[in-house]
Amino acid sequence: MSTARLMDALKGFLADLSWHAGRRVDAQAAAPASLEKVDHVVVLMMENRSFDHMLGYLGLPGGLPGLDGLQSAGTNSYSGRDYQVEHLVPPDSRSQIDPYHGGSDVDEQLAGENGGFVANYAKRHPADPGVIMGYFDGVDLPVYDHLARQYCVCDRWFSSTPGATWPNRLYAITGRCDDTREDLSPPLYFLPSIMRYLNDGDWRWYSNDPGSLRLVDQRYRLGHRDNFAYFDRRAVDAIVQVGEDLIVNPKAGFLDDAANGNLPKLSWIDPNYYDLRILGQPSNDDHPPTDVRAGQALVWSVYRALAAGPAWEKTLLIVTYDEHGGFYDHVVPPQDAPGDTPELRRYGVRVPALVISPWIDAGAVSHTLFDHTSILKTILLRFCRDGSGTIPDMGPRVSAANDLSALLNAAAPHPVPDGQAVSEQIVKWHLDNITEEVHRPVPAGDITRIEGFAAGIAAASRLLRDWGLPAGRP
Repeated sequence: MSTARLMDALKGFLADLSWHAGRRVDAQAAAPASLEKVDHVVVLMMENRSFDHMLGYLGLPGGLPGLDGLQSAGTNSYSGRDYQVEHLVPPDSRSQIDPYHGGSDVDEQLAGENGGFVANYAKRHPADPGVIMGYFDGVDLPVYDHLARQYCVCDRWFSSTPGATWPNRLYAITGRCDDTREDLSPPLYFLPSIMRYLNDGDWRWYSNDPGSLRLVDQRYRLGHRDNFAYFDRRAVDAIVQVGEDLIVNPKAGFLDDAANGNLPKLSWIDPNYYDLRILGQPSNDDHPPTDVRAGQALVWSVYRALAAGPAWEKTLLIVTYDEHGGFYDHVVPPQDAPGDTPELRRYGVRVPALVISPWIDAGAVSHTLFDHTSILKTILLRFCRDGSGTIPDMGPRVSAANDLSALLNAAAPHPVPDGQAVSEQIVKWHLDNITEEVHRPVPAGDITRIEGFAAGIAAASRLLRDWGLPAGRP
């Protein structure tokens, strides 16, 4: 066993000693009745976009009544000039910027009631700092526009901490972070996840490669083969497919499971974080500079697979973002979040959030305070209550979180709304993208986009392979 693997095992052992699976917290005597409508929770967490940046346009005329969006947006001042919100047009290069979003940068962005976004971004792009105030609209984001008008937008869903990607994803999966607002490199953590409170047959993690849960919870570092699957089994590179079939039994992916009615109680989906332009698919996680149209295609494929499947009437789909990625939002985050240390007792910047179910009335807007631990609270209330009505203790943030049950308030399930126009737009984007890729020159030595967050996952993936996770298995 390598020294690195031995240290990982030792850290995992010590972390497990400190985990008390038997601790539970009080909850109401009966599960919220509306949650009984749900047998399947599906979570898709995208990357690095703020609410105003993606959904704020719905607050303008023609949007959703009562939504707190760009009609309330302020300005940012920098170097003697005021910068207003402005429309970006994908795939314009100005819409693919990658701002700073570490802890200290977020502090600067939020200074003066969210008045420091332009000043912070000017450190990276002094020639065009106002682009950080940019936003997309319903023409740019046809999938979100359709889903927002047919289901529910949450305009008070905040990232869990004013910091980077991994601390926020840790909150979403474990209910806490690793006592820092910054990412580890490589991102290998030792925190108990929500999966420990479910039976192995009750959940599955769908991804490209690898499943990010393997990086979060040491219990799932290498094993649990049946709990990990590709998002789209048919999307695996042909060469990998041949090699994998020699050592791994073929397994359906999320799209097949949804179509065949084989979804578990909890399905967690990782987008594709890597942009491998030669042998693989382009990234679709919305992390800049990823084309947001690729993210729209991913969300549409998830939604359509569920809506066309036999379990749709018993399914709750949550689409949100880990953190704001440095993009402007005008709502000041609350400062009274439960937490273990003073630095972590505050929420991060507001992020896009869509809650989708046939039990939700069209065009709903929720102003309830949610953060990523609201996902965990909902799962625990629905699937993890004991005979006395209590749920497992996943920390103070989860205990205090609002769950999503109140959103499922329709008297009867609604039929699936017509989405033909959206499907046609997605098909057109796929065709246009194929044409662009065929004609795109590839400079020597520049065949990938693996940097920042994706680079950390790639480094952790290499360690997992070194430790024994078979190639081609997510």
